[in-house]
Amino acid sequence: MALLQPFLEVTKEACDTAFDVNLRAVVQVSQIVARGLIARGAPGSIVNVSSQASQRALANHSVYCATKGALDMLTKVMAMELGPHKIRVNTVNPTVVMTPMGKANWSDPMKAKTMLDRIPLGRFAEEQDVVDAILFLLSDRSSMTTGSAVPVDGGFLAT
Repeated sequence: MALLQPFLEVTKEACDTAFDVNLRAVVQVSQIVARGLIARGAPGSIVNVSSQASQRALANHSVYCATKGALDMLTKVMAMELGPHKIRVNTVNPTVVMTPMGKANWSDPMKAKTMLDRIPLGRFAEEQDVVDAILFLLSDRSSMTTGSAVPVDGGFLAT
């Protein structure tokens, strides 16, 4: 969840909301899932949804970048602590995704151009692009992948 505000205008409420949604909720839900898997002695996989903004500073995204950066680190710690229980934890880090919110926020061609010019593939992600990456990370095909942040960004982070 992104509440876009310049750093000097970030309110306590916006900060609390972003941390509640982007980090605290992930901790609480992941604890429930992990405890259930451990109690059953079952292996498993958890995939968190982060953002390219966890690794690149974006103007007016200070709290969003901070919460997504924290989520990437949480993912690594979870992978380390849950690995002995055969639970893998990874994150996907998409660029702008063309959800209804993404379409509304990035429909202005001039605004979109500034981001698209930084994406080597020249397009924003579709929802299915992110779903496919998540399904791979949940599958046995990624059985040796844990603690990883997988970009779904058309090469944005490579530039």
